[in-house]
Amino acid sequence: MARHSLDNTGFSIDSSELPSGLIVDYNIDDLVRPGNIAELRHGQQAENIHLDDEDEDDGDADIDPEEGDLDGAPSTTGDPLPPCGLKEISSLASWTVSTSKPGCGVAALRHSSTSLFWQSDGPQPHLLTVHFFKQVAVAHIRIYLDFENDESYTPTRMQFWAGTGLHDLIEFADMQFEQPRGWIPVDFSQVGPIEDEDNEDPESIDWSKRPLLRCFILQVRILENHQNGKDTHLRGLQIFARDERAEENTGLMEDDADTKEGARTDRMDMPVRSKEKRKRSEGLPKLKKASFMMEPELR
Repeated sequence: MARHSLDNTGFSIDSSELPSGLIVDYNIDDLVRPGNIAELRHGQQAENIHLDDEDEDDGDADIDPEEGDLDGAPSTTGDPLPPCGLKEISSLASWTVSTSKPGCGVAALRHSSTSLFWQSDGPQPHLLTVHFFKQVAVAHIRIYLDFENDESYTPTRMQFWAGTGLHDLIEFADMQFEQPRGWIPVDFSQVGPIEDEDNEDPESIDWSKRPLLRCFILQVRILENHQNGKDTHLRGLQIFARDERAEENTGLMEDDADTKEGARTDRMDMPVRSKEKRKRSEGLPKLKKASFMMEPELR
C-alpha cells in the first residue's frame, strides 16, 4: 500500500483512499491540510457535473408575444376592467355546458385569458347554462369571440334566455354576427327601454338608467357557426350587476360638496361677534378632556 509521507508536518496520506487520477490534478502541498481531504474525496463528483446551457437554450421555442402562443391563440392575457359603475357577478353562479372537448370546458371559458376557450363536442344547439344561487339583477353581459383564430368555430347566431327555472326561460336577445372579434355587448333592448341607446361607450353609460334583467338562470344557445361549422368556440362570457358601492360613494361625494357649500354659506350669514363677547369668551377657563376620552397609551 503506497503512502506519501511529509517530513515538515509528519502527516501521511493513503493514496488508495482517494479517487484515481485525482491527486495529479492538485498540488501536493495543498493535500497536506487535513481540512482539504473531504473536499478531495468529493472533488471527482464536482468535476463531473456539467450543465450544457446551449442545449437548454436550443430547446426553447421562439414565441413572438405579438403573434400569440404556438397554437395561434390571441395574445390577450387578461380581461378588461369592468365598466364604471358595474361589478362582475359571474362567480356567484354554477356553470354547465351541454358538451365539451377534454381540457376545453367551463374552466377554460371562465379563465381570465382569452387564449383559452370552451369547445363543444356534439350536435347543435350548444348550450351554456349559468345558474345563480339567488335572484340577481343583471345590468350588462358581454361575450368574447375571435373569428381570425376560430374561423369555422366562430358562432354566427346566438340566443340568450333567462328565467327562474329551466322550464320558464324567456328569450330576450337574438344576435347574429359576421366576423366578430373582441368583447361584444349583449343586446338588452327587449329587456326594457334604453334611454341613451345611441351611447355605446361602456365607460360613459349611466347604468342607473339602463334596464335590469332579474333572473336565477341565464342560458346561452349557439345555433349556427361560420361556414356551417359543427362545434363552436366561446372565449369569454362576463355578467355584471350595478355596483351599489360606487353609487354610494358618488352620493357621498355630492352630499359632502353640498354640506361644505352650506357650511360656507352659514358662516357668511353669521353675525360678527362684538369684541367684548370675544374677550369674555377668551377669559373663560377651557375644559379639559377626561382621561377615558383620550387615546389609550401602550405601556
